[in-house]
Amino acid sequence: MSHDAALREHLLYLLRGGGAHLSFDAAVRGLPAALRGRKPRGAGHTPWQILEHLRIAQWDILEFSVNSRHVSPEFPAGYWPPTAAPGSAAAWTKSVRAFRADLEAMQKLVAEPTTDLFARIP
Repeated sequence: MSHDAALREHLLYLLRGGGAHLSFDAAVRGLPAALRGRKPRGAGHTPWQILEHLRIAQWDILEFSVNSRHVSPEFPAGYWPPTAAPGSAAAWTKSVRAFRADLEAMQKLVAEPTTDLFARIP
């Protein structure tokens, strides 16, 4: 197997939830709405803050990878939501859907044979 094929295969494995961690869907599935804005004892962030941090960071990486004019959010403030809890159940659902859509787009980018995984990003 070529280095390109091996890297592509491994990246897709990881993006699809492989490895020693929960998949995104397993992590968010069934989390009660009442807990989405509550910080677990000993934790640094609420589930909402983690979800939004993951969404924003993944979106930034995807945009950086495909858009040479992309400007990343200010670090670190731009990578965290302004509130500890989602404003509504719809806000949570919108964030989950956006994360999934960007994850799918990243998988398509990695899977595309014309994507040079070793090329310098412009």
